[in-house]
This record gives sequence, structure tokens and C-alpha cells, in this order.
Amino acid sequence: MSDKFLTNSKEGQQIGPSEQRRAPLCTVRQGSASVPIYSGVVNGKIRYTIAFYHDGRRVRRMFTKLDDAKREAKIVAGNIQRGFQENNDLRPAERDAYLTAIGLLKNVAVPLVSAVEEYAECRKRLGDIPLLSAIEEFVRRMNGVTIGVTVPDAVREFLEAKAQDGMSQRYKLQLQSTLGLFAKAFPGPIMHVRSEQIDRWLRESNLAPVTRNNRLTVVRVFLNFAKQSGYLPKSEASEADSVRKVKTGDTETEIFQPADLEKLLLAAPARLIPILAIGGFTGLRAAELSRLDWSAVNLDRRMIELRAGQAKTASRRIVPISDNLAAWLQFVEREGAVIPDLDYYRQTTALAKKLGVPWPRNVLRHSFISYRVALIQDVNQVALEAGNSPAIIFKHYRELVTEEAARAWFGILPPEGWAPPQVRWNRFNRKLELSSATDIDNRNKT
Repeated sequence: MSDKFLTNSKEGQQIGPSEQRRAPLCTVRQGSASVPIYSGVVNGKIRYTIAFYHDGRRVRRMFTKLDDAKREAKIVAGNIQRGFQENNDLRPAERDAYLTAIGLLKNVAVPLVSAVEEYAECRKRLGDIPLLSAIEEFVRRMNGVTIGVTVPDAVREFLEAKAQDGMSQRYKLQLQSTLGLFAKAFPGPIMHVRSEQIDRWLRESNLAPVTRNNRLTVVRVFLNFAKQSGYLPKSEASEADSVRKVKTGDTETEIFQPADLEKLLLAAPARLIPILAIGGFTGLRAAELSRLDWSAVNLDRRMIELRAGQAKTASRRIVPISDNLAAWLQFVEREGAVIPDLDYYRQTTALAKKLGVPWPRNVLRHSFISYRVALIQDVNQVALEAGNSPAIIFKHYRELVTEEAARAWFGILPPEGWAPPQVRWNRFNRKLELSSATDIDNRNKT
């Protein structure tokens, strides 16, 4: 590096050409970069000057002490070596602040620019709230919470836990269906899911009110599991808890006529009789029937025992077996699960469709409660048998049918010498193939 430059003295005095050609007092080097230090007398005092190029121009800086000149020359040479000559423009106080900031970030491995950008954005979002106060509140809320867990990962863990708890196949399918859709709609971190997003997801699905409320219930159960697992703050309500359920309104209770159920039973193979007969003559819910084992069905004592884990209300329930139900169950092999294959429900509705019998939602249960109330005229007793509240029974099922119709319902018996027909089921096409004898019998009854 050349040492040909002018050194200003007081009031524009200049060091002459003879001084300019003097060798430097010393040179400070960093790698291939070097910065010379010159000495000279200005106003009767010795001054030390460093010289270097910046943006194509000669730059010089003067110091009263040699050590200060050497320290500055070392910094300049180091910056030149690294290609950061622009830092040479920093004043000493600015440089000290810069070095201090770099030192503070040393243990967090964050570039200075990134740290400043993040801080500036936080200040902008927080407004007048002190940043440290916001961080302390966040740490308090998130104590023990695992951050970054995604909804799909939490759903998989939830379903595995429920399977280990022995959930029914029907409940498993409901959880898989609802939470599969939920995970697809919210693939990101579970911490980022907000109540307004859940509400919008439910609304956009265009579901019936009851189905929509059922989905919300499943999501609430799932998010409460996430809280217990440490994926959400335990001390706060989940985002689904603030989403309101919709009003379902009063719905018309649709039931079978005695002739409808008799038509179905006479055309049903033995494997479908439990769904039709137990459902129609005891009012068990489909989920309860799916959990039932034949060991709980006592024909001698004429009772079905629903244990607490099998009933929807989580309380033990005794359901009486009527004479006609006992007669229909004689045609069934009573070992193991009452419904060993959930596909039997699909076969039952396919049978109704084949015979031209409409199948409203929960029609067997609604029919039993309606006819049972009309037969015994005791709402409280029917509420105990059906696992429902007397208020619901009184509101929806009272005075729907006559006592005469009720006697006909509980008088449906298999004809003498009758045997369940052979009915083939094409699982792939979901179609029933009725025997010719069954078709003829049904045509005659129609």
C-alpha cells in the first residue's frame, strides 16, 4: 500500500512532500492486508497517522498515542482482510456498540441483522407492551408445553391411545372419520389452530345440525387430550370450547309400523335378526348393541345387562326381553359378539331398501320407545329401560301411537315352521340377493 498522501495540520497546514516520502514508523498486518502508521509533529506535538484506501480514496486517521493508532490499524487491517472495508467508517463508539452486540449474540448463534429485525417486528406488534413482559407471560403459559406438534401427529397419537383404551369399532370409525378431516384441514402446529377457524371449518362442511355438533364434540375431546399430553396449555380452555353448538330444533320422530318390521324380519337371514329384533324390541342404541356380547343376554331370566362401559350414559342398565324377542332369538347362534361384523348394519339397511321399506335415522329405537310408552303408560320406566331422561321421552314419544298398535308391535312373532332365509351379500357391490322363496313370500304379503 502506497504512503503518498497529505496529512492535514491545524488550520489547513500540510506536511510537505519531503515528509510524505518518509517510511512509515511501523506497519500493522492482518493476513495479506497491511496498514502503515506514520509519525509526525503537528503544532509541536507528535501525532501518529494511519492510512488506507476506502472506495478508491485515501483515508487517514490521526491519534495522539501510538497504542491507539496500532489498535485502530489492526481493526482496519482485519476488516480489509475480511472484505468489510465499510466498517472502517464507524466511529469508535459505534464500533464498540457493534462489538458488544456481537458478543451478546455469541451464545445464541443468531446474526446481528436477524436479531434486530426480529426485535423491531416484536416491538411493532406489541405496541406499548414491554417485550420482556410479553416473553415472561408466554413462558408462564407455555410451561411444560411441547411446541411445534402438528395436528396430524397429535391425531395419530390420540387414536392409538383410544385403541389401547379398548374403544369400540364404531367409535373408532367415528373418530377416524372426523379427525382425519380435521387433520387435513389443519396440517400445521396444533398451537396455531384458532376457534374462528374451527367454526368456519364446521360451517363450510354444510352438515346437518346434529352431525355438526357431533363433530365439534369429537374435536373438543381431541383437543382436551392434547392439553393432557402437553401440546396445549393445561390452564386454558381449548379453542374448540369457545365454538358454540348449533340449535338442532325439534325433529319429527319417525317410526316403523308393525307391518314394516314384520316384513323385514321375515326376509332377514339369521345374522341380521339381532339388529332388527333387539333393536326393535329393546331400543338399544346401535353403538350399545355393537359392544354387546351374548353372555349379557339371558333368555332364561328375560333380561339384557348393559354394563357401564357399554351404555352411552356410562351407567349399568337392565333391559327386559319381551316374549316375541325371545322367540326371534331362538333362530340365532348366541356365542361371542352379538354383532360380529359391523357390515351387518349396512346389510340391514340394504335389505330395507330391497323391500321398499324406508329407514329413517334411529328408527328401531324410536319405534321401541313409542310403542313401549303406549303399552305400559309409564314414562319413567321406559326412560330407565331406554337409558334416556323422562323429559325427553315425554317430549318426543308420548301419544305417538295407540295401545292397539303397541300390542301389535310386541306381538310380532315368527310364523310356525318358519326358518330364516338364505340371503347372499355381495360386499363389493353392496347388494343383497334374496332367495326366490323370500321374494314370493314378500310379494304375497305386499
